[in-house]
Amino acid sequence: MTRKSPRTAAPKRTKSRDASARPAATPMLAGMPERGLKIGEAAEVIGVETYVLRFWETQFSFLRPRHSRTRHRFYHERDLEVLRLIKRLLHQEGFTIAGANKYIREQGLENLLAGKAGAGPRAAASPSESGPKSAVDGQARRVLSELRRDLESLHKMLE
Repeated sequence: MTRKSPRTAAPKRTKSRDASARPAATPMLAGMPERGLKIGEAAEVIGVETYVLRFWETQFSFLRPRHSRTRHRFYHERDLEVLRLIKRLLHQEGFTIAGANKYIREQGLENLLAGKAGAGPRAAASPSESGPKSAVDGQARRVLSELRRDLESLHKMLE
């Protein structure tokens, strides 16, 4: 019988730890620690996995959270704003990583964070601007070039 009591006590401790860990996410934003949020805490606030944040750090050069002496990442409020912007561009607006980088470069990170950017990504994709139009033109040229090669090879076969 002595074995049963430790086994029943262990799940109670696990449950209480899980329950106490969940509500801690809400107060993090209200009174964020001076050190910032660790990567797991920041990932939970943003709504992505930790590996996604590590990957975004490699793809977006302006995303540089502070590191402790032990190389732990700490995200502050500005970092969280940048992460929210990146997530919005990638997940809601449908940008690729390269497209999001280009859009942020063109509009300016500070302008986007302040909400002063142009009419959004739709404006960047308008035909009046040369950037997105040239990308479409380049793709069309490649398709036409392949089509021309195919037609030339068919023409040679018919001769």
